[in-house]
Amino acid sequence: MRLNRFLAAAGLGSRRGVEEIITSGQVRINGHVISDLSTKVLPTDSVKVGSKRVQAEQHIHAVLYKPRGFVCTADDECERRIVFDLLPKTWPRVFHVGRLDMDSEGLLILTNDGDLGLQLTHPRYHVEKEYEILLDRPFNDEHRAKLLTGFHIQGGRAKIEAITRIKPKLLKIVLRQGIKRQIRLMFYELGYEVERLCRIRIGPIVLGDMEPGEWRHLAAKEVAALKANANTTEARRGRSRV
Repeated sequence: MRLNRFLAAAGLGSRRGVEEIITSGQVRINGHVISDLSTKVLPTDSVKVGSKRVQAEQHIHAVLYKPRGFVCTADDECERRIVFDLLPKTWPRVFHVGRLDMDSEGLLILTNDGDLGLQLTHPRYHVEKEYEILLDRPFNDEHRAKLLTGFHIQGGRAKIEAITRIKPKLLKIVLRQGIKRQIRLMFYELGYEVERLCRIRIGPIVLGDMEPGEWRHLAAKEVAALKANANTTEARRGRSRV
């Protein structure tokens, strides 16, 4: 296994993210400083980053139905409930891919797979995320074009990819961006308050009939579908620029 992949599997970041650790001379294999990114790690090798010995962890790929009232952080100074309280204590360190604010709920992916995390969050991949939102008043169709065209909010220029009306105040929204509180801010600019926001899909993975606080492991075919979806979206976007 290549060294960058080994360190990523040990939970130190994505393959690209750990390259700086390697090139800065922080890694030792069998006592020797290694800065060559192409170095292979054998099962019998002793690998240390600084003074700490590291080993590849088994990848965890899971989804959680984040309830309202929980925050997406590993440690909260205000002692609020955190999403990691809902997971088994026996798991190795995992991170959440993307986030949902405390008042939002729905699908959250949790993993220690740095490569998958990069594919799902880096802007170049544009993975679709779908939400169901409840507004404080009926949606005015005259606002549809502005939301789909996009406009500036705090955090940058924001746009929505698709809008489906389910009921007068209930909509389904598709995003490919990840601006903080994007949906709430966009609708606020148009005079609405979002009373409920639930993420129901990330790429090909859907929330389905999960209950708040419930988690499950992703099947191998679901992980493969997530990666294929990200790569297909990136390739399609690349062709559109040619």
